[in-house]
Amino acid sequence: MIRRQRGTGRIFLPKGSSVWWLQYYQNGVKRRESAESSNRKEALEKLKLRIAELTTGSVTGLTPKKTRISELAEDFIRDYKINGRTSLDDAETRWRLHLEPFFGRMKASQVTSVLLNKYVDMRQQAGAANGTINRELAALKRMFNLGHQATPPRVFFIPHFPKLTESNARQGFLEDAQYQRLLESCPEMWFQALVEAGCTYGWRIGELLKLKVNQVDLENRVIRLHPGTTKNKEGREVTMTQTIHDLFELCIEGKSPEDYLYTRPNGMRVRDFRDAWDKARIAAGVPGLLFHDLRRTAARNFRRAGIAEGVIMKIGGWKTRSVFERYAIVSHTDIEDALQKLEQRKKLSKQKPTTVQNVHGNTKPRLILVSSR
Repeated sequence: MIRRQRGTGRIFLPKGSSVWWLQYYQNGVKRRESAESSNRKEALEKLKLRIAELTTGSVTGLTPKKTRISELAEDFIRDYKINGRTSLDDAETRWRLHLEPFFGRMKASQVTSVLLNKYVDMRQQAGAANGTINRELAALKRMFNLGHQATPPRVFFIPHFPKLTESNARQGFLEDAQYQRLLESCPEMWFQALVEAGCTYGWRIGELLKLKVNQVDLENRVIRLHPGTTKNKEGREVTMTQTIHDLFELCIEGKSPEDYLYTRPNGMRVRDFRDAWDKARIAAGVPGLLFHDLRRTAARNFRRAGIAEGVIMKIGGWKTRSVFERYAIVSHTDIEDALQKLEQRKKLSKQKPTTVQNVHGNTKPRLILVSSR
């Protein structure tokens, strides 16, 4: 058997195909592409041409110039579905509302770093936060990476994606008076149950909207999030408050175990409630309120109630205690205790005893003021 010379590549017939494919290496990276011919001799000639192009550096024929961003997006969404990612809805929304209007009709070869910076500028002028823009760019970069990893590759060149600075401390909490106005502005049962659960447990909106009747045990007053349905893939189980129990009981009435918990009066599942949320927050006087602010609010309320950090993290699904720094959550009790201890120390330091000799040579204590600085 004659061994193939190193660096000459090879041709092969994929299983079930009559069309030959080329395989070769470019800068140590394996490349595959269709010879677009069922004739072995023609495939070999095309392979020789490709090797010659690699040798001379004229690899003009390698870039799949016809691949469009919309095609990469289809692969991206499919990848989310295949892997059962819980953030599928977010990925689809980012593509549909922001990336597609800008990049949808472009070819992958047209996307450059300059163009990406123009997209960033456009989104910032529209008022988008840096964190939001970073997530959108991350989705687009994932599309390019999937295209590059495909066989044959649909993308050979991946541009540099900018990374914007994000503020680590997050703000936005719902106060009690605002909470009452928010509920009063939208009396629909599913909305009130959704907001109450968000404020009570701090669960993400995606976790709440996917709740089904069989995850709610009214008799034992327990709600269960199944493993794999949460962002960190871990299951959770919490006890119902009386308010949650009463609201969920009304949401469950007349439904089967496989029905979704949150449904509209017409029986349709609640998937997107932006219209209802916008109307409610404007009527409540908190036009900038995000649903994610309820998650922050729950964490703060737990902390104020003196709940241990480990327990708070288990209820809300946080993996590390950095949540308390990110949300700028500080226990008022901790601050009060610290100030009381400081005040007590000052009082003790102001009454520090010392001794002096009198004219008879005897000593006696006297009080002197000592600066607390």
